[in-house]
Amino acid sequence: MEEEPVRIPITNELDLHTFRPNEVGELLVDYLGECQKLGILNVRIVHGKGAGTLRIGVHAALSKMLIVASYAWPASATTGGWGATWVHLKP
Repeated sequence: MEEEPVRIPITNELDLHTFRPNEVGELLVDYLGECQKLGILNVRIVHGKGAGTLRIGVHAALSKMLIVASYAWPASATTGGWGATWVHLKP
């Protein structure tokens, strides 16, 4: 039985805590693509601190995406610190 796609609102923040690590790559491509279409060019990705496995996977995926101008980790202390990465998309 095929699962229904999960619909999430498109904002400048994506919290990955509710997703499995194997879902993140495709999710980032789709989500950031929608952000770019909507003109949301600065997006905070919340991956958590943990052991860093999810963060490493997120950064690897971001490095391959042509729409990503740059990304910054850790986020500022007020926007998630070590548990979040800011992504800057190309217009």
